[in-house]
Amino acid sequence: MKIRATITAIALTLLALNVPQVQAASSSLTLSLRQTPSATESVVTFYGTIKPARSGLSVKIQGNSSGEWKTTRFVTKTTKAGTWKIVAVATAFDIPIKYRAQVNVGGKVSNSPIRTITIKKPPQISTTDPALVVESFGPGGRIHGADVSRWQHPNDKPIDFSVAYASGLRFVMIKASDTRDEADALALKYLIMDHAAAQAAGLYTGFYHYAILPDVSDSAGIIRDATAQAQKVLWRLAAIGGYTEKDLPYALDLENKCVRVSSSGACQKYASRAAVTLWAETFLGLLKEKTGRTPILYSYSNFLESSMNKSAKLAQYPLWLAQYAIDPFNPINQPGIKAGGCYVHSWTGANCDSQWTIWQYTSCGIAPKYGVPGTRLDLNIFRGSASDFLNLSKGSWAPALVDLMPNNEPTQLIVNAQSASTTNKSVTFKATVTRPDSSPVVTGAIKLVFDAATVPKTSPVQTVLRATSGEWTLAIKGVPAGTYSGNVVYTDVSQTHAQSSQAVTFTVVQGPTPSPTAEPTKKPTKKPSVDGCSKQIKN
Repeated sequence: MKIRATITAIALTLLALNVPQVQAASSSLTLSLRQTPSATESVVTFYGTIKPARSGLSVKIQGNSSGEWKTTRFVTKTTKAGTWKIVAVATAFDIPIKYRAQVNVGGKVSNSPIRTITIKKPPQISTTDPALVVESFGPGGRIHGADVSRWQHPNDKPIDFSVAYASGLRFVMIKASDTRDEADALALKYLIMDHAAAQAAGLYTGFYHYAILPDVSDSAGIIRDATAQAQKVLWRLAAIGGYTEKDLPYALDLENKCVRVSSSGACQKYASRAAVTLWAETFLGLLKEKTGRTPILYSYSNFLESSMNKSAKLAQYPLWLAQYAIDPFNPINQPGIKAGGCYVHSWTGANCDSQWTIWQYTSCGIAPKYGVPGTRLDLNIFRGSASDFLNLSKGSWAPALVDLMPNNEPTQLIVNAQSASTTNKSVTFKATVTRPDSSPVVTGAIKLVFDAATVPKTSPVQTVLRATSGEWTLAIKGVPAGTYSGNVVYTDVSQTHAQSSQAVTFTVVQGPTPSPTAEPTKKPTKKPSVDGCSKQIKN
C-alpha cells in the first residue's frame, strides 16, 4: 500500500502523539528510507519488514527533530510476506530529520532502528512527464535493466540499488517463484529483500517464475499443473500486496522441457511440443485473467522453435528473449535472427526477425558496477520508448483476502499404487494429494515414515519424483528383507497445506546379492577451464 502526502517545512507540527518506547521481545521491525528519484517532486520512500512475518499489522512512522518522538499521520499495513512500504512527498529540504517505524503486536510495541535523512530538492524540469525518469541509458540508446536471483546475493549480501540506478539501470526483473519448493523458498527470501529496495532507489521491478514442466502427457493433467503453478504465482504476488504502478508484469521463465531426470542428473524424458505449448498458454492465460496485466514469456529462440508449436494465443504476450554474443551497441543488431533462414515460432516477424520486447543480451555484466555483489550480472534492454515501457505497468491488482495463500489448509493423501518385491529392487509408492476442492496441492512432497516397531536397522534411501502438481512417485532403495508397516506422509514446509497420510504395509523378500567387484583405480581427469564470458558482452 502506498500513501502519498506532503511533509511541509513545519512537518513536525503534524507529529501529535508521543508514544513511549517499549521493545517487543518476539517481533523485529526493520526500516530503510531513501529519497526516490522523481522528475516532479521530492519523494521519500519508507520500507521494511516485520519478523516473523505477520499480515495486516499497522506500521506507523515517527519523526524526531527536537529530541522528542512523535507519531506522524503516515501509516500502512504489513503484507502477507511481512513487508511494508510508505511513499510520501516532501516540500522541506536540507533539514536532517530522524525517523523510526513502530508496530504494535499483541499489545507489545516494537520500534525499528533509527534512520536519518536530509531531503534534497529535485532538479528543475519543465514538464511533469513521468517518462523522464525512465531514461534510455542502455546500449543503443535503449532503456537498461537487469535480472537478479539468489545468485546475486552471495553470503546473503544485499544489492545496492542506488548504485544500479546511478549506473543507468531503470528496471530489474526479480526471481520471485519456482516450481521446486526449496528454490521457491529462496526466491521468496530475496524477493522480500529486493522488491521495495529497488523501487525506493527509483527502479521499476518485474518478476519471473522458473517453471519445471509435469511428467504427464494427457491434456487434463498438463492443464492441472499449469493451473497449480499459476496459483503459486498469484499467491506470491498477493503476499507482497499485488501490483503497483512501479511493477512490471510477471514473466514465465520457460527454457527447460525435461520432465524426468535420472539419478546421475541426465534427462530421461522431455515434454512434447504440444505439452509445452498447452502448459504455457494455460499458465499465461490464467495470470492475465486474474491480474488484468499481460504477462511476459522469457526463453531463447531455439527453444521457441524446437520445443513449442506456433500459437496465436502465445503471440499476444511480450517476449523476453535471451541471446548473447551480439553487440547491442550496434543499432541494427537484434536477437533471434539466424545467419541464414528463419527461426519459426510464435513471435517470428515478416522479415524473419523476432518480435521481442526485452533482450537479455549478456549474462556477464560487471556486477559491482551496478551495486551487485559477486562478479556477473544478467543485463537487458527494452525495445521501445519510455511510454511503451510505462504501458507495461498500467493497471494495478490489489489482492482480496481470498487471494492470499492459505495456512495449513486441509489435504487428503491417497496411495494409488505400491510395489514391493525383493531386496535388490526399490519399494515404490504412487500417491496424489488434493485440496478441499479436489484440486492438486501446490507445494510440499511425500515420504515414508516407518512405524517404530518395524524401522530397518540400516536407513534406506528415499527418492521422490514429482509427476505433476500433487502427484508423486516415491522410491525407497535398500530396504532389508522383512515385513514393514508405516505411513506415506505428505508434508509442506511452507505450511500452505496441512499434513496428511495413509497407512501402508509391505513385505520385501531376500533377493540375489551381487558379488563385490574391485573397481580399477581411476586417476581424476582435470577438466580444462572454460571462460563462459569469453564471447559475451562485458558491460
